[in-house]
Amino acid sequence: MAGAPIVGRNSPVVGAEREQLAFELKCLYEAGWSVRALAKKSSRSYGTVHRLLQEAGADFRGKQC
Repeated sequence: MAGAPIVGRNSPVVGAEREQLAFELKCLYEAGWSVRALAKKSSRSYGTVHRLLQEAGADFRGKQC
């Protein structure tokens, strides 16, 4: 998956496509990616990525000092 774009840039994502995107983002997040890095990779806002991760049931890490 490295280097491959995640869905279309800034296109609305609904239904099964949204679930797939949320799953892919969750897998990357659990592999150590930050929400900001995922937002940049997927060309989505931080808030959208955070919401998708919530929908996917991701366990959020605390902020690193």
